[in-house]
Amino acid sequence: MATGADLKITVTQSATRAGSGGWGAVVALTLCVATLIASEFMPVSILTPIATDLRLTEGAAGQAISVSGLFAVLTSLTITPLTRGLDRRTLLLGLAGLMLGSGAMVAFAPTYAVLMAGRALLGVVIGGFWSMSAATVMRLLPEDQVPRGLAMLNGGNALATTVAAPLGSFLGQYIGWRGAFFIVVPLAAITFVWLWRKLPQLPSPRGARAANALAVLWRREARVGMGAVALLFMGQFGLFTYLRPFLEGVTQLSVSLLSLVLLAMGGAGLIGTWLIGRALARSLSATLIVAPLVMAAIAIGLIAFGTMPLPTAALLAGWGLIGTALPVAWWTWLSRALPDHAEAGGGLMVAVIQLAITLGAAGGGLLFDAAGHRATFLASAILLSGSALLGVLGSSKAAQQQSIKHGEDK
Repeated sequence: MATGADLKITVTQSATRAGSGGWGAVVALTLCVATLIASEFMPVSILTPIATDLRLTEGAAGQAISVSGLFAVLTSLTITPLTRGLDRRTLLLGLAGLMLGSGAMVAFAPTYAVLMAGRALLGVVIGGFWSMSAATVMRLLPEDQVPRGLAMLNGGNALATTVAAPLGSFLGQYIGWRGAFFIVVPLAAITFVWLWRKLPQLPSPRGARAANALAVLWRREARVGMGAVALLFMGQFGLFTYLRPFLEGVTQLSVSLLSLVLLAMGGAGLIGTWLIGRALARSLSATLIVAPLVMAAIAIGLIAFGTMPLPTAALLAGWGLIGTALPVAWWTWLSRALPDHAEAGGGLMVAVIQLAITLGAAGGGLLFDAAGHRATFLASAILLSGSALLGVLGSSKAAQQQSIKHGEDK
């Protein structure tokens, strides 16, 4: 059986073999991140034309997001034991090929069933890629360059989150929703070729035992924190998924103005990602508690002022400012509250986030079809408030761990 020392040597040797060429593979992985995130959330901006073309309700079309989240959850929890012993280069290339196939299936989907099958394939890629992304960067780069590599991946994530919705809305009015989705195909092809050329062999020892992510839930602080994360993402995507029909039907925005509002929301998200470090330096606990409460207030504000374009745009900019950056705070909480189980806890958090996105999009769709945007946004506010309440408990444990660490350092 492979020992921890054996695995460490394997990682070091891989990084050494990759050398400067490892950055080429990291750039390809970053392109993969951007393409995945853009693909995952593009339906938000073109929900109405999808529903019209396939003769669906907007709530049913919104399930295209929930199904990818569901398959991402299943994949993130099972891919490590199922692929034990498989070279990670082969696995990543396979996932890139699936991403290409998913984009083609969705772009040419003649029926709702084919659309959902293509989105399910995307979920497999999302769950598989994110489950091994950090470990792959650690094997591609020397130890002192790993933080820069991970920052590059997160930069691709933030950029795609910013541009996916407005770009999809803008392109959709000129080349249709199918054309917007088809853009994924050449990007996936470029990613595949780039990885094929730059990614070295990354053997996975058959004897290495995978950490059990679900075992982390035996710890009370993990249950509380993961519960707060789940409520946060359920509330966020229960509202976010249905912004286009809200902005078109309630705020009465044209497609061009709608795209501009979504772009402003994304730009505010980039600013929030830059500012979150300062907020965390002051108080992690306050950030985890206050931020979701502000988002809940914004959801209520959209109910009250949703017919007024300028207040609605301002509220959505605030939503993007906070919502895009807040997950960084919970990853910081993970490193402090579960320092001895950071890897297993990270895998669990990926599954929790994807499951929460699935439930939020699905539940929001049911409410949107049955009772309209007011019920959907009110439910979002309640879930976000619940996340803040659990954040009170979860952040206190992180603060205790940080105090202990400071005491040991002294």
